[in-house]
Amino acid sequence: MSILSELFLKIRTLGFKLIMSPCFVFSPGLVSGYLSSPHVGQEAPYSRDAPHGPVITSPVVPSAASVSPTDKENYTSKCPSGGLCSRLPADCIECNYQHNCTYGKPASFSCKPRKGVHCIVKTGHQESHFVLSITCQFCWQLDPSQYRCSNSTNCMTVSCPRQRYNATCDVLDHVHCLGRRRFQKRLFCNWTGGYKWSTALALSITLGGFGADRFYLGQWREGLGKLFSFGGLGIWTLIDVLLIGVGYVGPADGSLYI
Repeated sequence: MSILSELFLKIRTLGFKLIMSPCFVFSPGLVSGYLSSPHVGQEAPYSRDAPHGPVITSPVVPSAASVSPTDKENYTSKCPSGGLCSRLPADCIECNYQHNCTYGKPASFSCKPRKGVHCIVKTGHQESHFVLSITCQFCWQLDPSQYRCSNSTNCMTVSCPRQRYNATCDVLDHVHCLGRRRFQKRLFCNWTGGYKWSTALALSITLGGFGADRFYLGQWREGLGKLFSFGGLGIWTLIDVLLIGVGYVGPADGSLYI
């Protein structure tokens, strides 16, 4: 038993030394197996005829997708050629706007037409640079007639207090101002669904006892109530004439009268 124990101990010691030996750790087979693992990269197929062993290729990194440049707005189509530089739309020129001017006062800025745009000054000569005089104010401070805003049909116009909505506004092409030409504003709900105040009032006076005014405004529940109660014995009819006359009762969709 002592001989077997000694033999087993020698075999175990020999195996341990073999595992820890540099030849085992850096053997070609182990290196090849390690480099062929997915987290390292792609490996070329091993060929025994290759003079220098396996050829390791670098990981294949997909090239960035070639993104075609965004199609820019064809501003040249709305830029008159040969016209006055100061009359060009805002999209046709580039100006060096400075914000150190006095609000509400005239201010002059150095501008130039964009590429492909040709204009002249008052003397009749074509210029690559010109001076533009405008009122010193930001775009969101313009008069409402100088910009257009998106409209909302989801808010109630007939309510107390009046409801507001977030609108996106764009300055008109021929108007020049400081800052961004697209901005956000809180506006009162002012859309209409096509209901006429005169029609609603006329129906309330003549056929209000049958609920015709409420049916016209889209308020069918109130219309049925007036129909089966004969206009609330006349009292509801008189009240509706007053409410519609002063504009307190409006269309069911919340829009304004026209």
